[in-house]
Parts: sequence; C-alpha cells; structure tokens
Amino acid sequence: MRITAVETSVLSMPFTMGGPHGRFAGQLWDRMEVLLVRVETEDGLVGWGEAFGHAAIPTTRAALESIVAPLVLGQDSSDINGLSRRVLHGTHLLGRNGVFVYVFSGIEIALWDIMGKRCGQPVWRLLGGAAPERLPAYASLLSYGGDLDLVARNTAEAAARGYRHIKLHEVTREAVVAARRAAPGAEIMLDVNCAWTPPVAREMARSLAGEGLFWLEEPVWPPEDAAGLASLRRYGIPLSAGENTAGLFGFKALIDAGAIDYAQPSVTKVGGIAEMRKVIALCEAHGVAVMPHSPYFGPGLVATIHVAAALVERPMVEVLWLEMEPNPFDPWVRCPDGTVAVPRGPGLGVEPDPAMLARVTRGAPVRIAL
Repeated sequence: MRITAVETSVLSMPFTMGGPHGRFAGQLWDRMEVLLVRVETEDGLVGWGEAFGHAAIPTTRAALESIVAPLVLGQDSSDINGLSRRVLHGTHLLGRNGVFVYVFSGIEIALWDIMGKRCGQPVWRLLGGAAPERLPAYASLLSYGGDLDLVARNTAEAAARGYRHIKLHEVTREAVVAARRAAPGAEIMLDVNCAWTPPVAREMARSLAGEGLFWLEEPVWPPEDAAGLASLRRYGIPLSAGENTAGLFGFKALIDAGAIDYAQPSVTKVGGIAEMRKVIALCEAHGVAVMPHSPYFGPGLVATIHVAAALVERPMVEVLWLEMEPNPFDPWVRCPDGTVAVPRGPGLGVEPDPAMLARVTRGAPVRIAL
C-alpha cells in the first residue's frame, strides 16, 4: 500500500530532574520535546515514529518537509529496505549522519508500526522474537554540573526505585565515588559526552581504573576517532559508544579498531529499526554487546523496547531519570521499578491518547500529502 501522507508534530512536556535544569546546545532544557512522525497509507492505516531532534527539531522538521517527505510519498509502505536506499542515497551528499538520517529514522519506525498492524503482529515478533513481559532498564541521570550532593541523592533514589544500573552524565572521578557510596549495590556507568581529547581521556581513564565502572561512555572527542577511543583499552575499563555513529559502517570502524565493549546504536538516529538490526548482527558476529541508546519518551523508546525484546541476549533499556507531565504514550514510556513493559499489540502496540496529544502539542501539526 502506498504512503499517502506524512505529518509531524512537536510534543512539549515540562519535566523535573532532581536538580536545576541545564542547557542543551545553548538552550535551556526544561521541557522534554518529541518530534512525532505520523505516516498514513492508502488503506487507512496509521503508523507512529519519532525523529531525533531536541534543540534541532526545527531543522529536522524542515528536512522532512522540504526533501524527505517528497521522496517517500506515493512509495510502497512495505518496501522498507528499498525506501531506506532511496532516501539515504538521495540525501547522502547532504550528510551521512544528521537530520536527513534522523528524519528517515522517524518515518521508518512508523512504517514498521504500519507493517505490524497490517500483519496483526507486534514488531518484536516481526523481528523474530518471543518477548518477555518486561525488560531490565537502567537509569540515565542528567547532568548536575558536578554537584556531588545532587549526584549522590539522585543515585540513591534511583537505586531505591529498583534500578540496579545507573548512569551518570558527569566528568569527574569524584562524581563516580559519590555515586558508588550512595548506592553500593548498584553498577555505575559514566557518560562524559565526548568531553576529552585522547591524551586527557587517557589520564582520566587511568584515574578511574580502580573505581569499578560498568562502562565509560564516549570519553573521546571527536567521537569518530576510533583509534583514540581504542587507546583507552589499556586501562581495563569497558568502553561504550555509538549514539553519534553513522550507520553500519561507522560501527564497523569502531569494531575494527577494537574500540568498544558495548555498542550503543540509537534507533532515532541510525536510520531506524532495520539499520539498527544490521548493526546488532555485526556486533553479534564480533562478540560486542549491544546496549541501545534511547533517552526518548515517544515511539523512539517504544521501538527500542521492541528491538531489545526480539534479541536472545536482551539488553538493558536506557531510561532518562526525570519526571514529566502525563505523556500521550503512557504507560509504555514509564519505568516504575527498574523495568519497562513490552507492548503486546500489533505494530508498536502503542496508540497515543488523542486528548493528551492535543494538550501537549506545541504549535500546529504539519501535514504533507499526495
């Protein structure tokens, strides 16, 4: 069935994070914003997806409206691989890792939702899985700017809520020590968001070597410096990366360099579910564990849950440590006890609540149709 319309909406939900709100890409980050993608087909089916955006949502949305939507309208909704080639090849001169890939990721997730609805099966079953009722999650704390009291308080609260793995977004050894003391029974991860050049990263890894980190995430700037990342392996800390990696061959470069123990593809950034599955197959062939990047609260998180549920070695699902107002995709984007529920319905198995959708949508939806 042909794709007849693509629509985008911006969902905007205030949130609290256990400390003062920080800034993201130069902007105050006090609302969780989701770039929601809605795809329709000529037989009346509707699929929901999510394109990566945050502070770049206007840019991502413009890429969809001006270039990507015209490439997919009128095309066969079931030809996901063909559409991926058509769109990503058609935009490759504009960037192999950026808004055009993000936009297609959102459309592609929606097409899997439609495929599952047409087949009457959840996405995890289309992917060959036999899903459990719930999956383990880890708490991904936001940055507290080095405030050790806030680090300790939120780590302790996450552990009390049932999380056995807790990730910090800090840049000091002291923050790791504070977290370990606050939750001695939990595993601690540290994500520094590409803060250090390789020489500085090596010094920091040396200082962290005895702290028992479950992993050290994206320690090196720039993130594509696979050799620089691999140079940290000598310190014995498991390394993770991948949210900023361009598709299958970006991950191949990391694996070939021996740079990672944990691969972190992001379904809203890498090109969608099919590309993520290719990355996972590559990692499995090389003995690299997969821990998806998924700090989202819409179809991006739900799609990640489906992908994880379809795997034999089911990874933990990343859930941001924050509290937001009611979400149109509740309860599936909530994590009350350190686990997430796996939807059982066809497609993504999640339909947004229309009244809540209208309440949290910022501005008017943009619809592009045949």
